[in-house]
Amino acid sequence: MPNLTVEGAGSFEVPHGKRLVLALEDEAKVDQLHACGGNARCITCRVEFVSGEPEMMTAAEKSVLAARGLTGIRLSCQILCDHDMSVRAISRFAGSGRKDAGKRPEDGIQPQPVELAPK
Repeated sequence: MPNLTVEGAGSFEVPHGKRLVLALEDEAKVDQLHACGGNARCITCRVEFVSGEPEMMTAAEKSVLAARGLTGIRLSCQILCDHDMSVRAISRFAGSGRKDAGKRPEDGIQPQPVELAPK
């Protein structure tokens, strides 16, 4: 099982292939935002990688980040925990002013089909 280290929260074993957004909530107990329900339509689930950043990203993630001119962040809804990684959760429910964190994302990466591209 991959090890997920979350700055300020600790280190956690995560089931192989689990979405990072769900691992942050379930294993690390981080109040991670995901306003669009984990469908790569917003950037509320963003994280910064400390180490172990995946070399590839979904086409949906690449498109959303490029459209907003963003670099240095990744969308946790578009990343699978398939190796050890360390992240900084930078988009939290606490203090966001939102009524909730968003609809719980599905277990599999959305939108389908998932296409990977170099980051």
